[in-house]
Amino acid sequence: MIMKNTFKKSLVVALMFGTLIGYAKDNVKSTISNYVDDNVKIVFKSVKKGQALTIENENGLTVYKEKIKNTGNYSKTFDLTNLEDGLYTTQLEKDFESVVTKIKIENGKATFLESNKKKIYKPIVRTEKNMVLISKIALDNSPLSIDLYYNGNLINSETLESKDGLVNRVYKLSETEKGDYQVIIKSDNKVYTKDLTI
Repeated sequence: MIMKNTFKKSLVVALMFGTLIGYAKDNVKSTISNYVDDNVKIVFKSVKKGQALTIENENGLTVYKEKIKNTGNYSKTFDLTNLEDGLYTTQLEKDFESVVTKIKIENGKATFLESNKKKIYKPIVRTEKNMVLISKIALDNSPLSIDLYYNGNLINSETLESKDGLVNRVYKLSETEKGDYQVIIKSDNKVYTKDLTI
């Protein structure tokens, strides 16, 4: 039912790469700074209304979550001194990327770990007629696991390696098998789900 589309692959990859690079140039800057009173100030520039900020512990338990209410700059001071010692992740969820930073809490004091700050680009999934096109920037060359379902049944599963910081895959679906498809992508310790109707 599924064949890898090699005829249009080069054109599709070029178009999707251009789209991803456009998003990668988005001017998002974040800072986290310590104060004498051990509060932590989190600042993001160029946020958009509806994006989400979360703080999670090492086990992935969310200790704080907020939807951004206004477009522009975001700034908030947190008192993290009551948290247990350990590593915490702050994450700004944007349309096509996540901005991730680490904070170490030790003896009631918070330290921003600059070396652990990074951007994680989300996969882009779109359809064109009976094709499913998947692309993701993977600057750290992390693998991408893709499961494709048709009407609830797994029809294809594979893990792809990054080539030069980019993962691309095009699936050509049967023109006679119309219905509901679902793509589940695992990468960067995250799961992305996209429902499609073709």
